[in-house]
Amino acid sequence: MKTLQKGFTLIELMIVVAIIGILAAVAIPAYQGYIARSQMAEGLSLADGLKTSVAENYGQTNTCPFNSTAAQATTYGIPVDTTVSGQYVLQVDSIGTAPACYIIATMQPTPQVSGKVASATLGLAMTDNGGSLSWTCTSSAAQQYVPKSCKGT
Repeated sequence: MKTLQKGFTLIELMIVVAIIGILAAVAIPAYQGYIARSQMAEGLSLADGLKTSVAENYGQTNTCPFNSTAAQATTYGIPVDTTVSGQYVLQVDSIGTAPACYIIATMQPTPQVSGKVASATLGLAMTDNGGSLSWTCTSSAAQQYVPKSCKGT
């Protein structure tokens, strides 16, 4: 009389565990990269919010506004660097000497953000093109963690 097999053999279970391990080895780094990129996107968003104020100040006074102290921020009508912050961004500074103005977002240190972008900076550099302004994005983080709109610079 034949006996029916019930359940899985040890080798079948080991194959399933190996497949899950391979999938996890691929998925976890991809997910961590996605998290780091989304955290850097907050920095770009906050820095982008100061572009209008910096351009307006530059257009009116031909100087770059600063916001590292409350007095400077009040003078230029922009928020203090530490008040422009987010869940992953420590502060956003406005610095520079005309005609080169910069807006720099500094990421929080670990463990608030991914170790791949902890304490990294994302900067917007303004260039006066004689009547129009252009902005260039740079970052101290690896290009793979920088938002798409900031890549290639």
